[in-house]
Amino acid sequence: MNETTQSPLLQMLLQHPQQYVSGEMISQQLGISRAAVWKQIKKLEALGYEIEAVTKLGYRLIYQPVAIDHNKLQHHFQGKRLGFNVHHYDAIDSTQIVAKQLAEDGAEEGTVVIAEQQNKGKGRLGRHWHSPYGKGIWMSVVLRPHIPIQLAPQLTLLTAVALCRAIRSYSGLEIGIKWPNDLLYQGKKISGILLESSAEDQMLKYVIAGIGIDANLSAQDYDEQLQLKATSLRLIMGKVIDRTELIQLFLSEWELLMAIYEQDGFRNIANLWEANAISLGHKVSLTTPTETFMGTPLRLTDAGSIVVQLEDGTEKEIYSAEMGEVKGSSKSGL
Repeated sequence: MNETTQSPLLQMLLQHPQQYVSGEMISQQLGISRAAVWKQIKKLEALGYEIEAVTKLGYRLIYQPVAIDHNKLQHHFQGKRLGFNVHHYDAIDSTQIVAKQLAEDGAEEGTVVIAEQQNKGKGRLGRHWHSPYGKGIWMSVVLRPHIPIQLAPQLTLLTAVALCRAIRSYSGLEIGIKWPNDLLYQGKKISGILLESSAEDQMLKYVIAGIGIDANLSAQDYDEQLQLKATSLRLIMGKVIDRTELIQLFLSEWELLMAIYEQDGFRNIANLWEANAISLGHKVSLTTPTETFMGTPLRLTDAGSIVVQLEDGTEKEIYSAEMGEVKGSSKSGL
């Protein structure tokens, strides 16, 4: 971002905080056309700056992105299990892809890949994850758990609990978990988790845990369809989120829960997940690769699957499914 921060146009806007700078003034002082001014404005917006344009008033800078401080993260987590080795990128296709290659090359557990922007961010079920520049937390972490592959779903649920607790701690908001790992606030998604694994001899070789948090996105960062189902912490709280601090909270919470999981097993983690779940006890639609049906999620199993009560009263264990909208939930969590 060094070249961007030296932009004469940006410097002019920064010199007039909370004030409008006319297009004519910018054009005259920079010696460029009004059309060139507009092109530079759009370039800054693509890099996460939010600039308000008002006819007859001009342009006003209303949001300036602050890069994640990877040096601060590495210093904070020296000697820890997670976060001690951070790879910080300006813009890449996907943190998952980079982290997977690092894992294949022997990267230690706890290696973190962070990007200010993802061009091809990965969500669950092959979906694209919207990852604009300088506004969210787009990161992947290399894990090397010593557990059989069939227990991998437990790690997904554990990660969801850690992230939920961290965001609650930072924001004070009553964030809830929608099975298996989406985080919602008042029905709108603010974060998603994607775990991808590699196994050898039925044991996990490594897991790449992808985390996406809509931290500082504005309403304009969402298209019409996304505005109906997603939001950001900044929009909810009305203030800019310190992304570095939130990452620190999350990695610390995650490391704590990993230690509990390895010492005591999954049940304590399952209890925490259930306490924060918005989907338990509420009828939802569930879509598997072969069918769609209605059911009421009841509880987690020790394997990390979920038990659902069907409309005829029978119970069914679900390992993987897409859950529809959860209605009528009022559970506050921890």
